[in-house]
Amino acid sequence: MKKPVVAVTFGDACGIGPELIAKLLARSDAKDVATMVVVGDAWVWDEGQRVAGTTTTLKPISDWKEARNGEGPFFLSIDSVAKSDVTAGQMTPAAGRGARQALTTCLEAVQRGDIDAICFAPLNKQAMKKGGMDFEDELHFFADYFGVKEYFCEFNTLGTLWTSRISSHIPLADIPKYVTKDRIKAAARLTYKTLKVAGFAEPRVAVAALNPHGGDGGTCGREEIDIIEPAARELNAEGLPIQGPYPADTIFLKARDKQLDSIVTMYHDQGQVAVKLMGFERGVTVQGGLPAPITTPAHGTAFDIVGQGKANAEAMTQAYLLAAKMGASRLT
Repeated sequence: MKKPVVAVTFGDACGIGPELIAKLLARSDAKDVATMVVVGDAWVWDEGQRVAGTTTTLKPISDWKEARNGEGPFFLSIDSVAKSDVTAGQMTPAAGRGARQALTTCLEAVQRGDIDAICFAPLNKQAMKKGGMDFEDELHFFADYFGVKEYFCEFNTLGTLWTSRISSHIPLADIPKYVTKDRIKAAARLTYKTLKVAGFAEPRVAVAALNPHGGDGGTCGREEIDIIEPAARELNAEGLPIQGPYPADTIFLKARDKQLDSIVTMYHDQGQVAVKLMGFERGVTVQGGLPAPITTPAHGTAFDIVGQGKANAEAMTQAYLLAAKMGASRLT
């Protein structure tokens, strides 16, 4: 069976990304599910291996097509950030620029059809912005690059549980403006579609309420009555079995008890707090609504433990395995 080609980048060179990639490459299961191409600076790879204590050999390539026709893992060397411009464990604009350059190299490969998925180690949003990224986050950068006009959003996954949200990296005070039927329906449709790609035969998707106790019949807010429940009803009329709204303080109990596969939340922390509490070391973020699967660990760059060799690579591994699984679906 033909394996998907998955590009992997180091993320922010000042963070734990290089160490994570080195630890990922030391796992035999990572090599079996896809043809991996590590993209980045040679010195960053050497540093990651030094910190991780690994000695994995990668095959150097200069053309993506070598990966499509060969047996990896491979290394595509680029000059994105100088060692002298990086300070381990600190935010530097140079590292942000380098991370974006590596990702752009991979996005170009997606456009050409050379690769099937991308998995990147953690980024630092401040470094990315100070390094020249004119978007609120990497997802908007990806969507702009691909010219995506339809709805897109981040998914956070934990094993078989997926969450999406109708608003993302915005101030808490602005959240009510984003609670609209159109955004709820778009998020639910994309969630259902993406879970199908990820291998769910009949995804069980529910929407969360916004207000305490689901609004308590309107006494704690009317968004559930006026917006969220009608949106779910209209989705049902389209043939999508979307459930809810369920109160946000109990909906994750249903997910924990395997009654749901996915939850559409109303804002960032509504889902993130629950998922990270349930399994911070295993969480994965999927960039949803793009032409190809793009995944990353749900945690950050962990500047406080850089260089100590103790970074947990489980989320990085799960992000890669999911990218490989979703990338393989594009080959069928």
